[in-house]
Amino acid sequence: MNAEIMLSYLADLSANNEREWYNAHKKEYQAATEQFECLVQELIYAIGAFDASVLHNVPKELTFKLVRDTRFSRDKSPYNPSFRAHISSMGKLPVPVGYFVMIKPNGGSFLGGGLFADMFTNATAMVRDYIAAHSDEWKDILNDSEFKKYFTVKGTALKNVPAGYDKDHPQAEYLKNKSWYLEYFVTDEEVLGADFVQKSAAVFRAMKPFNDFLNCALKGFKMPTR
Repeated sequence: MNAEIMLSYLADLSANNEREWYNAHKKEYQAATEQFECLVQELIYAIGAFDASVLHNVPKELTFKLVRDTRFSRDKSPYNPSFRAHISSMGKLPVPVGYFVMIKPNGGSFLGGGLFADMFTNATAMVRDYIAAHSDEWKDILNDSEFKKYFTVKGTALKNVPAGYDKDHPQAEYLKNKSWYLEYFVTDEEVLGADFVQKSAAVFRAMKPFNDFLNCALKGFKMPTR
């Protein structure tokens, strides 16, 4: 895996974010995409050492397109200059939650996990209910030294504990959340490092109990049909 090819292409795309440039540099895009898929395959193997549920995945089926949906955005740039993939037991769907990697130049790269999407009200309710019923387990996961080494829980949240939940619950702050996710940012130098996959695997291993908790909460969740 050659990370320099990925970062170089994405930096050029960021500086030339227009369809004409993109179409004129298809070979560079293909070369960079190939390297990202190599990275995803290496991550699948590394994660598989402690979470065998991801080993069946095919890298190209886990990646997201560079093309942006600009219909409701003030930013009309046609491309998102980043390579992204979600590695889980069920591929790149947001549920079950898994291991997210984004490669973006100039410090924008990160390793993530948890439930990023807050538009699934059923999923939000399921996680809230599970946190409310398993307060000590949630607390133990968040207070684990290896977890705290890398993460703090992020997510969109309400101002107050929603109706139906105890406002004095020990985990009241997390019951306000509509999403619960983790982000561990990495520098370009780290991405370029020979041990990037190994370091990423260590971060993802520390993340696994958090993901496991959410996936227990989300057991039986069905993705909305269009």
